[in-house]
Amino acid sequence: MPEERPSVLTPDEASSPDADLSTLAPLRWPVFRMLWLVWLASNICMWMNDVAAAWLMTSLTTSPVWVALVQTAATMPVFLFGLPSGALADIVDRRRFYITTQFWVASVALLLCATVLTGTVTPPLLLLLTFANGIGLAMRWPVYSAVVPELIPRAQLPAALALNGITMNASRIVGPLLAGALIASIGSAAVFVLNAVLSLASAFMLMRWKREHKPDPLGRQRLWSAMRVGVQFVRQSPRLKAVLLRIALFFFHSTALIALLPLVARGLQGGDAATFTVLLASMGMGAIATAFLMPRLRQLLARDQVVLYGTLLQSGATLVMAFASNVAVAVPAMFVAGMAWIATANSLSVSAQLALPDWVRARGMSIYQMAIMGASAFGAGLWGQVAALGTVQLSLLVAALTGGTAMWLATRFVVDLQIEEDLSPSHALPVPVAAQPPATGHVLVSIDYRIDPTRAADFERVMQDSRRSRLAQGALEWHLLRDISDPGHYTEQIVDESWTEHLRRFDRVTGADIALRERKLAFHLEEAPPRVTRYAIDTPRT
Repeated sequence: MPEERPSVLTPDEASSPDADLSTLAPLRWPVFRMLWLVWLASNICMWMNDVAAAWLMTSLTTSPVWVALVQTAATMPVFLFGLPSGALADIVDRRRFYITTQFWVASVALLLCATVLTGTVTPPLLLLLTFANGIGLAMRWPVYSAVVPELIPRAQLPAALALNGITMNASRIVGPLLAGALIASIGSAAVFVLNAVLSLASAFMLMRWKREHKPDPLGRQRLWSAMRVGVQFVRQSPRLKAVLLRIALFFFHSTALIALLPLVARGLQGGDAATFTVLLASMGMGAIATAFLMPRLRQLLARDQVVLYGTLLQSGATLVMAFASNVAVAVPAMFVAGMAWIATANSLSVSAQLALPDWVRARGMSIYQMAIMGASAFGAGLWGQVAALGTVQLSLLVAALTGGTAMWLATRFVVDLQIEEDLSPSHALPVPVAAQPPATGHVLVSIDYRIDPTRAADFERVMQDSRRSRLAQGALEWHLLRDISDPGHYTEQIVDESWTEHLRRFDRVTGADIALRERKLAFHLEEAPPRVTRYAIDTPRT
């Protein structure tokens, strides 16, 4: 039996031609397999809840706005609470945090069941409880995203993310089928009961996970500081910003089809709850089928090409659904929509994961998920309003046309260079030791360089990369000072929040940062390294 963590695989071995890079390869690692099954159950619960809530809303009101707002209520919590959840997942025991989220979802499901059985459910109350269920998703998603890369070799990460896509879309089939069968035979309350049972079973399964939490020797980082650093890292990463733009555009437009699907299903010939379930299942089948083709697709096309073609395919499927009159036309269109969804989402998810070092992975992926859910939430509200003012057909038509156009513009003018840097941890830099470290106040670091003035322009360009690196690591400020009387003398200044936060930056140094340091030192003329001075910034007393 293989080890729980593939530490015996070196990066060279993982990337060799002999390594198993098939879609199912990550499942041979026991812990990943267990977490994958938990994730599958979690997503089944999510889809069951969303389907039951959406269909329940159609029985409470006929307003397209209220129906579309179910999707908004389900996704908005990730936009609002994704970053705090990601920060917590980077600084607390991820195992305990993940278990807590499962109990939260189970509690909300039981509340939903109680309101349905007592007949007290109303459209606003249904949205409120759907929002509460979404908080559980907001809490658990960053934890799972951050844990996956530590369980498998880097070369198998695309396959693992494809498997995650399979869970999402297998649940898109199983969840609606279960929900539809229960709604038709027993009622919506049964769906919420099963949701609670699966969530509790997942929590008890997670309790078997023996992951060891290693506390930071510098102490737990403050939540607000951790959130600030996560945002700064993303702001200083051109690649992540390009990925976030693409994923937001894709989900903002593609969510029109999901948000309005209950109304589309009712409008089809003989449309009912079973029709809605079949359409969702068709989309899931298309995604699962395409997930197994992703390794071949990645060999044939660059990631940006997959994203653009996937978006255009999604737009085409949405156009067909806008004019579909029966299930025979709608089912193939939804199958194609599922193909486009997995191809686009998987390609962008891989890009995001490869652009993140381990120390900020949960925060980075939480921001990525915030972009997805925020775009989905605002998109659902907008397309629902368009449908209310016009028609469902008009809303789908506009979403399809603008979605393809927006993604074409993004891939043309906001370039993702897809340069994969060495983001593995590096301990090449010695950690500074202070006889009397400052207990409070900011810390200023000053680094003096002596360069050839004729190479000043090249040096300043490299120092802009240094600026991005320092701020991405969590520095508050960065400045480059040029000596007016001595053109060859430059001083780099970095301001850290505190002495402890200054020390944390040494834990965040990667192989790419060391390579950047060598580029800077290549300009330094003196044999001795640049002089580094650290100052405590005392706040004056008034």
